[in-house]
Amino acid sequence: MKYSGVLLDEMYSGLKPFLKILGWNAQSVEDVGLRGAEDIDIVEHALKNSLIIVTQDQLTADLARLKGVPCILIGLVEIAKMVDEKLRKLGE
Repeated sequence: MKYSGVLLDEMYSGLKPFLKILGWNAQSVEDVGLRGAEDIDIVEHALKNSLIIVTQDQLTADLARLKGVPCILIGLVEIAKMVDEKLRKLGE
């Protein structure tokens, strides 16, 4: 399936300009009128519009998985691993 772009959940709206400069069609939940919306509404919007969700919310990720919507879950564990990797490289 071809995806039309990326839907950034509220906590990652700040990634939008960075993803756009990297060539992604990125939009935030605020852009599509879903600020403060229920998780299922975000998932349904992504499903209807062939979007990949980027979120920190486990419930959103779980609902996306149940509906077959691709989702990137970036939580504190993933962030900590990235920071650890960078720190270790700097320490070499």
